[in-house]
Amino acid sequence: METHLIETVADGVATLTLNRPDRLNALSAPILEGLLEALPRLARDPAVGAIVLTGAGRAFCAGGDVKRMAEEQVERGFEEAVTQLRGKMEVSRLLHEIPKPTIAMVNGPAAGAGMAMALACDLRFAGQSARFVTAFANVGFSGDFGGSYFLSKLVGTGKARELYYTAEPIDAAQALALGLVNRVVPDGTLAEVTMEFAARLARGPRIALGLMKQNFNAAESGTLAELLDLEARGQIATGRTNDHKEAARAFVEKRAPVFAGR
Repeated sequence: METHLIETVADGVATLTLNRPDRLNALSAPILEGLLEALPRLARDPAVGAIVLTGAGRAFCAGGDVKRMAEEQVERGFEEAVTQLRGKMEVSRLLHEIPKPTIAMVNGPAAGAGMAMALACDLRFAGQSARFVTAFANVGFSGDFGGSYFLSKLVGTGKARELYYTAEPIDAAQALALGLVNRVVPDGTLAEVTMEFAARLARGPRIALGLMKQNFNAAESGTLAELLDLEARGQIATGRTNDHKEAARAFVEKRAPVFAGR
């Protein structure tokens, strides 16, 4: 039986690979169920300091399985369908909110909900063959998985609306210029560069990184006063960790700190 989601852990980095290469990793129930189970579990796992999301083969994720949609004959009740879709869309919230860095390793096309999941991650590393397309307008959909939220934050509401209304694809170089991705590297080095960076984060001060992520998420929608309150609490909390004390000693001793996540 084919495994639609492959999970590996090495050097403190968990890699979740969407594994339907024959369908350009279009989303399936097993993929989404697997992500909904894996992300909260990995967030709690002390052996994991960072999470990488990628796709098998030549694509990151084609989004919804349009071929399967065309074959569906039974239409569920409206509210039931809304509830089921909303549950699946928790994947994007988890990628965005779990207290560990999440990185999308975009190895090819990222379309529709696939693009939205990449945008939900903290960082995006793209190969030169990566392509991004909102795609929803092409199939008469309005969009899901938080893409409109994340894209507006990254490129501004005007450009986000243009990309949604027109479904115009953008290549890796355009994505970098727009601030949609953090880095673009040759396809042949994408995995090496991404995993080295993820391992670097995994070796970092995990409590501090988790609170940094919380601060940035709060900055997206909260007030300055609310953020200052949150930063003050986080700064005092991290100042009492063993990681901070180790880093202070390492600074004095002129050596690299060894963080333990405590």
